[in-house]
Amino acid sequence: MPIATVVRHSTLPAETRRILVIKLRAVGDVLLSTIVLQNIRKAFPAAVLDVLTETPSADIVRSHPAVSEVLVYDRHAMSGLELIRMVRRRRYDVVFDLFGNPRTALVTRLSGAKARIGYRFRWRTYAYTTIVEPRGGDVHNTQFNLDALEAAGIPVTDRSIRMYPSENDRRMASQFLQSAGLEGKTLVAINIGGGWYTKRWPLDRFAALADRISAELGWHIVLPWGPGQLDEVEQLRGRMREPATLPPATTLLQLAALFERCPYVVSNDSGPMHIAAASGAHVLGIYGPTRPELQGPYGPGHATIRREGLDCLGCNLTKCPIGNICMTELSVDTVFEAFHRLVHSTPQTIAAG
Repeated sequence: MPIATVVRHSTLPAETRRILVIKLRAVGDVLLSTIVLQNIRKAFPAAVLDVLTETPSADIVRSHPAVSEVLVYDRHAMSGLELIRMVRRRRYDVVFDLFGNPRTALVTRLSGAKARIGYRFRWRTYAYTTIVEPRGGDVHNTQFNLDALEAAGIPVTDRSIRMYPSENDRRMASQFLQSAGLEGKTLVAINIGGGWYTKRWPLDRFAALADRISAELGWHIVLPWGPGQLDEVEQLRGRMREPATLPPATTLLQLAALFERCPYVVSNDSGPMHIAAASGAHVLGIYGPTRPELQGPYGPGHATIRREGLDCLGCNLTKCPIGNICMTELSVDTVFEAFHRLVHSTPQTIAAG
């Protein structure tokens, strides 16, 4: 294999043939980290570029055109020693640890790579040859990931994030729309999921919002759902006066293909919200315990809304001691007005299926 070189002076080895990027856990965080991949590929066009992630997020990176192979860590079935062996036997020259917990730091340190890039998180700096000052509380999550590339001397020339559904994924979305009689209609997807209960706007508010969008704008509501959410989404539809349609169960890439056909998505802060933003939909993100300037929908044509005036906004608490008021006190009128502003500031286009 030809030797790949960076396009400017770098802390990386001149003969870099094999690169690993580590990013575990949440779907949204993994998707936002993919911003590094096309930049690494451009700097090292002939290198192997692998990604280590966990099972729920594997499809996010498996379809990315810059990626050579996805290593999947199943923390329920794989020991730490097996994980280290899986990484070590591939003989990487460079490892980027974009996750930075104790396990990924240890894997990085024992990978055998000459260049190991990671963040200054407590004692974990022992694992890295290039240490990045973490700015997670100051910059958007995408820039947090790009900081690792810039510390290693890799130019950042592409700041886009995309999903890459296959033609089969898009065919599934088209077949669903045809069978539901929704072809040619303007669709608004309502996503009620959120990894923490504190990030979830109440169901009755979502129902009232969906009814208002449908009644006042004449658009049809689609209610996507993920594992464990079907009962809750059916409850939401049951509380609505206007019609709404539930798609079948989808993979992450099929969900992306469906979002390609929805001009607008209203969502709690969640993985599907980021998938929608990366799929070309215009997203209104509902926020409270998380900060939209750090974890908001990425790219142009999106908006966020929250219950302003609360001292506790952006607390990052997964349990709320005061009744989750950032969500319970956020009114339907406030969210609808934000949606109305988004609609009037963005084109109402639907991607081809």
